[in-house]
Amino acid sequence: MGNYLIRLHQAQGETTTVKRFVAFCLAFSLAVLLTGCTAVETIGEGVSGITDYFLGGEDNADPPSVLLEYTPEFELETVWKKSVGVGADKQSVRLVPAIGSGKILAADRDGLVEARSPTTGDLIWEIETDIELSAGPGLGEGTVILGSSDAKVVALNIETGAVLWTTLVSSEVLSVPVVANNIVVVRTTDGAVTALDEKTGGKRWSYDHDVPALSLRGTGSPLIIEENVVGGYDNGKLIALRLLDGKYVWETSIAIPKGRSEVERLVDLDVDPIVVNGVIYVASYQSGMAAVSEVDGDVLWRNETISSHSGLSSDYRYLYLTDSVSHVWQMDQRSGASLWKQQDLHQRRLTAPVAYENYVVVGDFEGYVHWLSGTDGRQLARVQVSSDGIDAKPVVVDNVVYIYAKDGTLAALKVR
Repeated sequence: MGNYLIRLHQAQGETTTVKRFVAFCLAFSLAVLLTGCTAVETIGEGVSGITDYFLGGEDNADPPSVLLEYTPEFELETVWKKSVGVGADKQSVRLVPAIGSGKILAADRDGLVEARSPTTGDLIWEIETDIELSAGPGLGEGTVILGSSDAKVVALNIETGAVLWTTLVSSEVLSVPVVANNIVVVRTTDGAVTALDEKTGGKRWSYDHDVPALSLRGTGSPLIIEENVVGGYDNGKLIALRLLDGKYVWETSIAIPKGRSEVERLVDLDVDPIVVNGVIYVASYQSGMAAVSEVDGDVLWRNETISSHSGLSSDYRYLYLTDSVSHVWQMDQRSGASLWKQQDLHQRRLTAPVAYENYVVVGDFEGYVHWLSGTDGRQLARVQVSSDGIDAKPVVVDNVVYIYAKDGTLAALKVR
């Protein structure tokens, strides 16, 4: 599993490192007993690197590729670079940049939220919310929506940063809130989907869904498609709910658990799904990806060779995906067939890729941003924007690439 984080769902309040580690040890011991001695080596490979999360150790079983020198095919320009507080403060959270209303917005772990000019990086406003933020911002009609580790959702005025409302939900928010038709939709780590009124923060509806005892830390953001909310769950199912009232519409199994141990059977849908021309594309951890009809959830195709927890994007014809070992793939939207795979950045903990023009852009764990060719995946150019890692998907607007690193570095880059 490399350096991916695993979440054990426990009773509310039991969140200390010691309790997580004890619970993991019990689950792992049980897995070994159930599967027998011949499976020990396989399980060991599967959980190598989890000590990064539980004990602060480091996994060197499959080291990241060293960056090799090459002749860049063009120059990259850093248009501007600023600092947004402490960033993620070395935590595994979903703080990402968002662009809207002529502003780029970013938040840090300590509760700082800033709005800056996308062209110059100049500060427009900032606010200290005094909330331990863990996800967002998502943008609505004049609102900036963020989630916290202590189960709060806060809405700010996008023009001034003033707090409009704060609402308590059922548990930690680890996916970016989404907004449509004056409804804020929030996913929480206990499996619940909650809809709030964008103007008041009042609860509109809630849908509860059980989660497995063992899963990757994180949840994919919901996808709002016309009148439905579509989201993936830790049990490998993709579910559509009615946006207006949360009524069940359809569900389909994307990832089928395999193996005998809990670790082997992890099939989280932690990747944000995307939709293109009526087709939903979603990837899973350890059980491939699929194309699904947005109308009824019918599976149009599956590709079971790919495992991902990072994410994907698309252009007019192709899909681009970062897999679990940081290989970047180009795939045909119509069939799921692989067209090329870039392996030179193996285990560099790449972000989800973003495609624009004929480029594919990813960030890595050392703060480098890589431009790849959309034609064959070869490396075209790279630049280091931070000494810390990047795990937020790059954002592209008007051919400018915006990067938010874990240490709070916010940068705008473009091809010279």
